[in-house]
Amino acid sequence: MSTSITCTSLAFAWPDGTPVLEDLDVAFGPGRTGLVGVNGSGKSTLLKLIAGELAPADGTVRVAGEVGYLPQNVTLDTGLRVDEVLGIAARRAALHAIEAGDVAEEHFETVGDDWDVEERALATLGELGLGHVELDRTTGEVSGGESVLLRLAALLLRRPDVLLLDEPTNNLDLYARRRLYSAVASWPGVMVVVSHDRELLDLVDQIADLHAGEVTWYGGNFSAYEEALATEQEAAERMVRVAESDLKKQKRELADAQVKLARRKRYGQKMWDQKREPKIVMGARKRAAQESAGKHRIMHEERLAEAKERLDEAVDAVRDDDEIRVDLPYTAVPPGRTVLTLLDLELAYGARVQGGFDLRGPERIALIGRNGAGKTTLLRTIAGELGAVSGEARTHVPMRFLPQRLDVLDDELTVAENVARFAPGATNNRVRARLARFLFRGARADQRAGTLSGGERFRAALAALMLAEPAPQLLMLDEPTNNLDMASVRQLTTALESYEGALIVASHDLPFLESIGITRWLMLDGELKEITPEAVGYPA
Repeated sequence: MSTSITCTSLAFAWPDGTPVLEDLDVAFGPGRTGLVGVNGSGKSTLLKLIAGELAPADGTVRVAGEVGYLPQNVTLDTGLRVDEVLGIAARRAALHAIEAGDVAEEHFETVGDDWDVEERALATLGELGLGHVELDRTTGEVSGGESVLLRLAALLLRRPDVLLLDEPTNNLDLYARRRLYSAVASWPGVMVVVSHDRELLDLVDQIADLHAGEVTWYGGNFSAYEEALATEQEAAERMVRVAESDLKKQKRELADAQVKLARRKRYGQKMWDQKREPKIVMGARKRAAQESAGKHRIMHEERLAEAKERLDEAVDAVRDDDEIRVDLPYTAVPPGRTVLTLLDLELAYGARVQGGFDLRGPERIALIGRNGAGKTTLLRTIAGELGAVSGEARTHVPMRFLPQRLDVLDDELTVAENVARFAPGATNNRVRARLARFLFRGARADQRAGTLSGGERFRAALAALMLAEPAPQLLMLDEPTNNLDMASVRQLTTALESYEGALIVASHDLPFLESIGITRWLMLDGELKEITPEAVGYPA
């Protein structure tokens, strides 16, 4: 089979002139490709360009066949029925009309050859764990994770030639992820998937690494890629050491040569002063010495410049994942202090907290549960964004909530201006100094929030909340690792290590939860109950 996607001299920049891709050449062929790279490298933008969601500033995109695209943030019209989301509403209505005895020609034209469309739709929903979702149900009744699976089901029913998936495991619980993995593993066509989910990336056939504006290919899955990259980085670090040693050597040789030339010059001047040789001989000797000295100096300077260039090239080959470094002393909560009280709380959509629940001191709570269990509803109720059906949710310290959709940022404002909104008393210099610790240095702090990648947007939103005044002593995060690459997850972990307040994290990312020092695990499954770390998981 021939190449299915070809991008030639592709360029794209945001309206404010911020470049994302420049002169990129890449082609994707048959099989499953994992597209990886640090946040902001342009992965999501590349998928949008291939899908036709964005127009390139320069270059071309050619795709052989129909494209199906699952975006990073799935938003569904809450008034749509499930069959409308799946794209089968018209055929289904025509089928029902024919079954009821209406034999109008347009019904047969609408159905075409797709007489089993309803059965295929129900089977696809069942394969993705959505067998309980009725075709006449509205999407306003499904959770964020179920919305992702519904969009995926619509794509699978269309059977496109090329399938583009951007962070498809966002918001999916462990059960739903297993369903997605099965769908990916059995996909017969061309697939390009952007993800930070290691288990998903271990199902691909090859890895395309988008780094510094270029794509490097690695055969095999993500584990094989990591091994190959580690070997490359070891070699690159060795080259840096060799280049540094060579640079020191060239500096020494240049210094030695300059000392020798200075001695020779002093000796020549002494001979001239003492007039021990004929004037014409001394003049010729002086000119020859100056010419030789000039050539010698130029040779050593060229060698030194070449050594510096080799060192720069070696350093460029070594990847340096910066870490967020923050110091937040005012977030500290004394042990035993009551931070949050929940009392006989009944939430919208049915979940409840029976009796009383207290969060005390700098505890770190993991809130887990299946899609649709009510985790986001609970956090929004605590944050005061949703009213409770009955009962009480009361916070006793300054609190901040970072929702899944990161809508705490104003897209029209810069990163620095967004942070200043949360800390109106801080000077511009103080805002920028603190932002630098979240890796927004110099011009990066002046980027509009609307131009940020998913990971950069998360980092900016986290900075806005953690640098807010008053400092939050209760921080609630809803699926914080969505859209984050591996390096950004490490950065988030580092940032949370320095946070001294109480923490509630709703997440399906168990490795991340285990890395941030969770002290209590809470499962929301109709009711909120505490479980042991060993019991974390979901029934198949």
